[in-house]
Amino acid sequence: MAEHDDRLDRAIALLREPVPLDADLDRRIAERIAALPAPRRAGPLRLAARWLVERRLRVRPVWALAAAAVLMVVTWGVRGLIPAPPPAATTAAAPGLQTVRFVVLAPGAAHVSLVGDFNDWTEDATPMQRIATSDLWAASVPMKPGRYRYAFVADGTTWLVDPDAPPALDDDFGRPNSVVTIGGS
Repeated sequence: MAEHDDRLDRAIALLREPVPLDADLDRRIAERIAALPAPRRAGPLRLAARWLVERRLRVRPVWALAAAAVLMVVTWGVRGLIPAPPPAATTAAAPGLQTVRFVVLAPGAAHVSLVGDFNDWTEDATPMQRIATSDLWAASVPMKPGRYRYAFVADGTTWLVDPDAPPALDDDFGRPNSVVTIGGS
């Protein structure tokens, strides 16, 4: 054990010794830097010419994914410009009831229904109306205060969630749902 400690001590002592450097190294580096040509400032024409030269565009997969993500955010962000508020109580329909307007974007759909806890998930119970010639569909439903799960069904086959409402927990059927909470008066 003492022999091992002795070898370790010698290695440490060797590593602590100063390393000799060439005294002229700094001078040679400074001379080489001084000999380099001065950088030229790029004027507007030089910059334009640089970009107009034919170039090969290489796209890395990571950047392609990033561009796709940005495109999705912009696309979904444009939806926010359309005046389609999330379900909210608007007016009182009858004592104890509040009218809630549901709006969904369903491009290419011929028929859209609103289904949920409030209509026993029956597709024919609450058909939605197309808003003008757009892909927006709307329905107004009188509801009692409470918490309801709901979804939109396009063309009887495609279930859509409301992107402006919180998602509901699993509905035991594997379908996506949204949640709306109607407050009391």
